[in-house]
Amino acid sequence: QVQLVESGGGLVQPGGSLRLSCAASGFTFSSYTGRWYRQAPGKERELVAVITSDSVSTNYADSVKGRFTISRDNAKNTMYLQMNSLKPEDTAVYYCNTVRLARGYWGQGTQVTVSS
Repeated sequence: QVQLVESGGGLVQPGGSLRLSCAASGFTFSSYTGRWYRQAPGKERELVAVITSDSVSTNYADSVKGRFTISRDNAKNTMYLQMNSLKPEDTAVYYCNTVRLARGYWGQGTQVTVSS
């Protein structure tokens, strides 16, 4: 059974950091591109960061460039999102995603709240 499970969310003050993890199981995650999305209340889900299967290429939304870093450990079937210099506008539910055999898979999401 293909499964993605996010963890690492929480409440953090502005300027703080969090590291999200996405653990994949039921398939060889190392063969597929990984993505992080987020969805804030009342807003559409937006793509935050992308990493290729071999980690050679990464891309970021303009709103997080220079603050967030996507990475993966294929030996652990896990993808990460290091988030630094967090802002209140980063508050959202964060989801990991991959597309395998033309089907998209999503985790259940992890809440990130940036507030003083």
